[in-house]
Amino acid sequence: MAAAAGGAGGGGGGSAALGDSGAIDYSVHEAWNEATNVYLLVVLASLALLVYARRNKRRIMRIFTLPPAAETPPEPNFYDSMKKIRLRQQLEMYSIGVMMRSFSETEVDDEWR
Repeated sequence: MAAAAGGAGGGGGGSAALGDSGAIDYSVHEAWNEATNVYLLVVLASLALLVYARRNKRRIMRIFTLPPAAETPPEPNFYDSMKKIRLRQQLEMYSIGVMMRSFSETEVDDEWR
């Protein structure tokens, strides 16, 4: 009989909840109840958030939308900036040419006087 009791105690899943005295261990049931309570709270919170999201969809979407383009300065066009750089270079070269021309004219005038 001891061999039969040893075999039944080692392999059965139902005997794991039983203690040495044969009483049911209620800690497993309490843990299961707590776990199901947590899952129930998570499901209820998810449903509440879903209902809130459906009612306040515009308010929530306003958070994730980009601001209007009028407030943000647009990026400068590459070709426009290149045109401005080229125009600045041309003006610098023109001013240098005018300066050199006026300088060379004064030297020529001094030589011919």
